[in-house]
Amino acid sequence: MGLIEFSKLPVNTLVGADWKTFKELTKDQHVAKNKRGKFFLTKAICRLLSVMAPLQERKYKKLLADKPLEHDPVFILGHWRSGTTFVHNIFAQDPRFGFTTTYQTVFPHYMMAMQGMFKPTMGWLMPDKRPTDNMELSPDLPQEEEFALQNTCPYSYYNFWFYPERMQEYCDRYLTMKDATAEEIADFKEKFMKLVKISLWNSRRDVKDAQYLSKNPPHTGKVKTLVEMFPNAKFIYLMRNPYTVFESSRSFFTNTIAPLELHSIPLEQMEQNILRNYTELYDAYQEQKKYIPEGNLFEVKFEEFEKDAYAITERIYRELNIPGWEQARPAIEKYIAGKKGYKKNQYKYDPRTVEMVNKAWGPVLDEWGYDRL
Repeated sequence: MGLIEFSKLPVNTLVGADWKTFKELTKDQHVAKNKRGKFFLTKAICRLLSVMAPLQERKYKKLLADKPLEHDPVFILGHWRSGTTFVHNIFAQDPRFGFTTTYQTVFPHYMMAMQGMFKPTMGWLMPDKRPTDNMELSPDLPQEEEFALQNTCPYSYYNFWFYPERMQEYCDRYLTMKDATAEEIADFKEKFMKLVKISLWNSRRDVKDAQYLSKNPPHTGKVKTLVEMFPNAKFIYLMRNPYTVFESSRSFFTNTIAPLELHSIPLEQMEQNILRNYTELYDAYQEQKKYIPEGNLFEVKFEEFEKDAYAITERIYRELNIPGWEQARPAIEKYIAGKKGYKKNQYKYDPRTVEMVNKAWGPVLDEWGYDRL
């Protein structure tokens, strides 16, 4: 158990942003009166830390900027609460795979320098379980990279965590990128490539054949952009029962990320945002997956994966031609065995929830063969 409960964080995750990103993201934004103390403390810490960001920049340019990747990444896609974390943790047992760490998501500018100072403090303060689902947390565990991208450029869907009033705008501009400018897309590509290289340097610098492993739900809406960057990338797409996804997403958005908000919106508005943005993300993926080369995509229901995670993981390795299965197998088998008996949150679907999901996501239920309630 960390020293600080997640629900009582005195700052939000923008403490690790570079100063330019912080200023652009927060410019002219609405901050509620009861959130101003958190905002100004976050701002002060960010400004103080940012004077050290050039240390990493110099090291990056010297060691990594001009160094090509050995392999295009493996991307784990799917809407939030679709089981992507479990799949990510399984594949991360493979010593070939490098990943973005939890520490890096908050402090992406202090990886190649200052990590030895900041990471122990983070580990001491942070909780050891995710409040949403009790999955383990620690600074060195793999984490979704959107949190890090959010602190390196202002073009992230997760900006709505701080400013939920603008959730729909951030969806159209940065989740599906349908309203993003050419300059914003180019900046995303540059910042993401940099993040991948630093992540590999940090987690697998001694592995000559290292490959980046991505787990990032927002990437589900920008497959075309990812294929432009990485033409031979591999993609794993997860679908989960939409009723469960809605209940879990509502819990996550209204409880877990509430301590990060700088203002709030009514629950009913958040629910409608979840329903709309799920459809936007699903439709964007269905339209853009045609850009993935044949043989580079594996789609699976999470319920099927969960029943036999070991067998389906092996299938994914073989069907996507991912090297290293025999070497990774013992660690993967051990990790999966250790998760037997893990108790997930159980959800009961009230009539109002069922009606909303059926109305908004009925075609998805039908297409993937989920029974309507």
